[in-house]
Amino acid sequence: MAEEMKETMVTTMTEEGVPVLTLETTPAPAALSVPVKADVEPAVLDDSNLSEAERKMVEDFSKTIDVSNSNVILQYGAAAQKKIATFSENALQNVKTKDLGEVGEMMTNLIGELKGFNAEEEKGFFGFFKKASNKISQMKVKYDKASVNVDRICEALEGHQIQLLKDIAMLDQMYSLNLTYFKELSMYILAGKKKLKQVREEVLPPLMEKAKQTGLPEDAQAASDMASLCDRFEKKIHDLELTRMVSIQMAPQIRLIQNNDTLMTEKIQTTLVNTIPLWKSQM
Repeated sequence: MAEEMKETMVTTMTEEGVPVLTLETTPAPAALSVPVKADVEPAVLDDSNLSEAERKMVEDFSKTIDVSNSNVILQYGAAAQKKIATFSENALQNVKTKDLGEVGEMMTNLIGELKGFNAEEEKGFFGFFKKASNKISQMKVKYDKASVNVDRICEALEGHQIQLLKDIAMLDQMYSLNLTYFKELSMYILAGKKKLKQVREEVLPPLMEKAKQTGLPEDAQAASDMASLCDRFEKKIHDLELTRMVSIQMAPQIRLIQNNDTLMTEKIQTTLVNTIPLWKSQM
């Protein structure tokens, strides 16, 4: 399982740990498994949470974006989107949360085994002075039988505890990776917004002014094409913001599963080191 997760958990980073932004084309991302409302208002992003190296990378990368290239607009941030799509589809499936139900059933059976023996023990002591030797022999046989069942359940619980501890460590890695993907996508959004603002303020107005002055259809078409490309790029950025919501939703989901695993591990630990030894010493 760990090897499979390593293949899924891959992102390009610089030596300083900064996600690398790229305009390389990639296949369109798969459908996201986590539902996102289409009317979600995208959060206003700023670069205050970025390091100096990350802010510089965003600034430099925004200058390389060619809004006039339709293919660039189509593929912009697609690699980061695909990472989050794949992560949301596959990451949590690698953690065997179904084990919790089996563990809970074992704990219930164990408690029933202990209570059942204690009930028999109390009944036995009421007639203890009548047939002391016989009662002691019966209790010993019942204890030996209960002890075998208890040991068998404890051994299984220890195996589940080991698996749960591995899952908890894996979930920590998943949470950290999700934060990396979140930052990477946020940097794409910031760079895109910077570029869009620059084009609409510095490139589009001169084209529109030229079309107004010349009255030529080709100039009017050039201004219209640039305005259309800006609108398309703005929609693409909005699409990235919706994908970013998937990453935001993943964080509490990962922690919720991790907390459940931790609680179950603690219950198993208490049972193995306290409840069972105390029961055996009393017997």
